[in-house]
Amino acid sequence: MTPRAIDLVRQDCRDALQGREQLLGELKGAKLLVTGGTGFMGTWLAELVACLNDEHRFGTGLTLLARSTDRFSLEHPHLSGRPDVALVKADIRHVVEIPQDTRYVIHAAASPDNRAHASEPVETMELIANGTSAILRAVGRCSSFSRLLNLSSALVSGRQSPELPALPESSAEAPPPGAVTSAYGEAKRYAETLCSSARSQYKVPVVTARPFAFVGPFMQLDRPWAVTDFLRDALTGQAIRVLGDGQTVRSYLYGSEAAFWLLRTLVAGVPGQAYNVGSAEAVTLEGLAQLIASQFSPRPEVRLNAGGAAVHKTRLVPDLALARKALQLEARIPLASAIQRTVAWHRVNRAAR
Repeated sequence: MTPRAIDLVRQDCRDALQGREQLLGELKGAKLLVTGGTGFMGTWLAELVACLNDEHRFGTGLTLLARSTDRFSLEHPHLSGRPDVALVKADIRHVVEIPQDTRYVIHAAASPDNRAHASEPVETMELIANGTSAILRAVGRCSSFSRLLNLSSALVSGRQSPELPALPESSAEAPPPGAVTSAYGEAKRYAETLCSSARSQYKVPVVTARPFAFVGPFMQLDRPWAVTDFLRDALTGQAIRVLGDGQTVRSYLYGSEAAFWLLRTLVAGVPGQAYNVGSAEAVTLEGLAQLIASQFSPRPEVRLNAGGAAVHKTRLVPDLALARKALQLEARIPLASAIQRTVAWHRVNRAAR
């Protein structure tokens, strides 16, 4: 990552923390471990903790655990070389022990890439089920452990009805059984139940976060999501191609804000409770494509019905009433700003190649 790109991310962290860093006060002097720590969210969490330590004297120690750490070290030496950040290379399914002084854990070790879910559904379910079991056992060996935040998924509730404006945590729907496409959502449902069982049987304090969709720096543009497809098309000078008529509805929370929301949910969430993490600002995919196109000159064409195949229109937008009331969480960065920041980061990174 270039120095300018690092500066942009640090400013994002300052914006996310401004006036509310005290909401994360429980992290001062604590040891935090993040599984899946070198992915999109793990990287944002590392950036935010680094900002807390550098500018607010939190003294938080961070361990990033992942199956592969080499690429992270090469791409983010400003993080991997810090004395307050440790990298541990391990497969979460085989983890027996974590640092004994770990007080907080964010369990984020599962890829949301639906290509892997479709091509390797058994491995997807095994990683989520066995990885969650392993980390629940490992935290029981920590002498000062306080809380685990399990990153679940909005997909545990199955498909949101198009008539439902926002999906609440209380939704009792589920992914359709027997479908390969349900592997990820069903495994995350099992992981939630496993966490609930560990809380009941072994008194493990577990809070659940259900992420919706995110956007921002560190998101790989080869991922199979509409927002990454649109950004890649525009950044490479192509027309932005939208499958279907563009009326599918999503919402996107910016990366720095998502990291803040997760840390706040970790320290203030009630064990046994699930909290949605996302943005309430709904947008159609056509609207998203036009918003991305507006960041470029000349403005790329937006082509609807690209590919010609029929696309089932869906809606996925979180109800955030619980997060607002219980955790004092609000999204500060509107979607237009989130897209502008994301494009700016990619431009400075691409210019240096």
